[in-house]
Amino acid sequence: MNPTINPIPTLCALFLGALLLLSALPALGEEMYRYTNAEGHKVIGYQVPPDRIAGGYEVLNEKGQILRVVPRQLDESERAQASAQERNAAAAEAERERLREWDEALLLRYSTVEDIEAARDRALRDLKIRVSILKGKLRSLKQQVENYQALAADQERRGAAVDEVHLEAIGDLQSEILSTERAVADRDKEIAEVEDSYGKDIERFASLLDIVRLRNTLSLEDQDSES
Repeated sequence: MNPTINPIPTLCALFLGALLLLSALPALGEEMYRYTNAEGHKVIGYQVPPDRIAGGYEVLNEKGQILRVVPRQLDESERAQASAQERNAAAAEAERERLREWDEALLLRYSTVEDIEAARDRALRDLKIRVSILKGKLRSLKQQVENYQALAADQERRGAAVDEVHLEAIGDLQSEILSTERAVADRDKEIAEVEDSYGKDIERFASLLDIVRLRNTLSLEDQDSES
């Protein structure tokens, strides 16, 4: 007589085996990775070996479609080159923005080149008046020094001691002369800068007018061709 087999332990063993098998398989919808192995071949797996991460990889869905790309890591030379390119791009963008703001300011402030020339002449006239005043002061200071020096020389010819007050006055006047000469030099430099700045404004504004005229001409030609 055959002994009766209890089916429960057998079912439990099968169930546990199935669980182990399922746990070894990738979960539904788990991402996959495509990378280049050491031999240079494309490989798809459920993880990227640590030594291949630096080479970059693609993240795929369960259908093999690319979800995102992780680029390879740049070496020191490539990072330096990329940094230089970024700086150059930033500088170019800053220059474009500067020109755009310059153009807007010119078009808002002026209607013709003559307007810019008139503004330049006003600015230069004020500066030149200030220079003229400073130069007049400079001539006066130098004349005062000459007067005190003449007095000192006369005292020496008469055998008298030179008045200390006169010597102190000469020293003070000479210091003021140096200060005034520096002020004149600063104003002359400012005049040159104003002339240069307005010159650039005139050149830029003239080029803007040429562009506007060219666009208007092309627009009229298009209208004529359509009619």
